[in-house]
Amino acid sequence: MTGDTTAGDTTAGDTTAGDATAGDATAVDTLIDHRQVRRAIEHYYEQGFTDGLPVVPPTESYLAEFLAQVDRSPDEVVATMPHLNRQCTVRVAAINSIMAGCLPEYFPVVVAILDALRVDVGARGATRFSSGLWQSTTGTVPITVVNGPVRLRLGFNCQGNIFGPGFRPNATIGRTLRLIALNALGLKPHVLDQSTQGTPAKYTCCVAENEEESPWEPLSVEAGYGPDASTVSFMMMRSTMHIEARSATRPEHLLNDVANSVGRTGVLYSEKTACLVVVSPEHAQLLASQGWGKNDVKEYLAANAQCTREALERAGKTGISRDMHWLVPSDHPDALAGEEPHFELRGGTEVHHVLSSPDDVVVIVAGAANAGVSTVVELMGGSSAPSGRGGGRVPAMSEILLRGASA
Repeated sequence: MTGDTTAGDTTAGDTTAGDATAGDATAVDTLIDHRQVRRAIEHYYEQGFTDGLPVVPPTESYLAEFLAQVDRSPDEVVATMPHLNRQCTVRVAAINSIMAGCLPEYFPVVVAILDALRVDVGARGATRFSSGLWQSTTGTVPITVVNGPVRLRLGFNCQGNIFGPGFRPNATIGRTLRLIALNALGLKPHVLDQSTQGTPAKYTCCVAENEEESPWEPLSVEAGYGPDASTVSFMMMRSTMHIEARSATRPEHLLNDVANSVGRTGVLYSEKTACLVVVSPEHAQLLASQGWGKNDVKEYLAANAQCTREALERAGKTGISRDMHWLVPSDHPDALAGEEPHFELRGGTEVHHVLSSPDDVVVIVAGAANAGVSTVVELMGGSSAPSGRGGGRVPAMSEILLRGASA
């Protein structure tokens, strides 16, 4: 094992062990000593450079293949955490991409994600990296959405098992972000990662929109990019909730189920919230067949995702905390005197609207049309970052630039 073994920047020398012929005298195979590979893998475990799963030991020659995929200096800083005095360069990002199991051609997607991450601004005007959100006790994690021709070119899963395993681009690109967080930024569990319980999405969460089966324009076009552009969007999530609406025949049936999940008392960590709705193709077709577009879905959810005063009282969430504006018991020591969430009278019942506006809802189409299942992804606050092309509030987004071909 050779090379610098500092966290976030470690490469091994090439592990070829000569060559030999096997079967065909004209074929030359490169043999790798399995003991050397195992020693390298175990070394990374010992150094704490993994997420608990084995990593691919990077070599200088393989690293060069990754760096050749982007027109960026290896020393360019692409992610910083000022409050921790830590940063990630293009070279370090490439090393962690190798470790995660990426192919070289995936690396432009990783760089685009980091570009989007730097402009992802939360409600308080701080970027997600500078706000400490990645260290949150709530277990907040990144979720990325890929759009455009790059989905098909690189083999992203857009259909069945969208949040599950089995597809290399989704799994390894999402995993790269976690390894960067661990190795370059030092966000290790029990150390700087303060998550109380966490989520399986801390390993990886990268999805792609099923544009071929969607009746609506994709998220990238909604944000102002052209239909031939390949993009990646970045958001911070806490959890996912499946919406079982297999027999819905009216848009309101489906969307009332979604609104109920968005408005549950357990989601109200703050006075307002935000969500990503991952609509299955058959649900999207149901909505579109009756004249509903993405904006109609957003407006309906903003109007109907609500909690009654009685429900919030039972959950002890009718007060507002002084510093974070979380919903707390009205008699909590940190509660602002005389302050409470906004309620309005609706059908004789006092209700609190969870979503402040339709802008707090992001809608994409993904998954398979085989069971009438969609998903609500609970986001950590609304994103107000500009995409660089479109207007309004959209997820932080960046264009993926693949070398040698239009993406």
